Amino acid sequence: MHDIWNPWHGCVKKSEGCQNCYMFFLDRQRGGDGSLIYKVKNNFDYPLHTDKNGCYKIKSGEQIRVCMTSDFFMAEADQWRPEAWKIMRSRPDVVFFLLTKRPERVEDCLPPDWGDGWENIFFNVTCENQRRADERIPLMMGLPFKHKGIMAAPFIGPVSIKEYLAAGQIEQVIAGGENYDGSRPLEYAWVRQLYDECAGAGVTFCFIETGSYFIKDGKTWHIPDKTRQSIAAFKSGLQYLGKPIDFKLKLPGQLALFGTENNIYQKTFRERCQTCGSKIICNGCSDCGLCGK
Repeated sequence: MHDIWNPWHGCVKKSEGCQNCYMFFLDRQRGGDGSLIYKVKNNFDYPLHTDKNGCYKIKSGEQIRVCMTSDFFMAEADQWRPEAWKIMRSRPDVVFFLLTKRPERVEDCLPPDWGDGWENIFFNVTCENQRRADERIPLMMGLPFKHKGIMAAPFIGPVSIKEYLAAGQIEQVIAGGENYDGSRPLEYAWVRQLYDECAGAGVTFCFIETGSYFIKDGKTWHIPDKTRQSIAAFKSGLQYLGKPIDFKLKLPGQLALFGTENNIYQKTFRERCQTCGSKIICNGCSDCGLCGK
């Protein structure tokens, strides 16, 4: 599964959700510094990489998460963003998942031909608590994107979005706990409230993981293993598949040279996928063979 594209790496902490950022933690483990921001040279054009037959490695219909070790709209990346937009424009057959804590910068960072938005861009804001939900969601709703969503992760405080869901713009909500150094606990009641609000509005809700500390019925569970976190999230039953998102993707011209049969992505779910909290929003398995090793 080719599901992440990091055209640049490193970030500047923005709000409460950044306090224990996993990227800074993992960089420290490798002897690096997450505050150093740089363009990723080898993989900057990753969505355009092809195999030996000239076919794109990222298949038509896949969803790619962008800048998972940074923020696509941070000021420090202004010089690289136009080229990244150009790459996304050239792959109208792929969904690019953009997540930001900086919606106030977005309007000034859109490409000149943006219009009312591109069909293959899925714009999301992080809402780690009610303060940030009330700050960022109204800004998101005023921006020209055809597809919008919310990520409550790391989920560090109760969040209600019922009034925002009523507007009909939000198509998906993801929730998950915090991991690594200083992990703050996630409470079942917070997740349940978001689930109830989304299900009531017919909006997809995906509880992807509990985080390292999960509180339910007054008991705190320590779950350091992320696979166990995902299974626990799945077993909670707090997954709701709402109305499908219609991205109206188009095949790029290059595919016409090779035919489309081997370029359309077909989701595959293996045994371990059946109890994964992310299943309803996942690309599926690429059948790489690693599960059996």
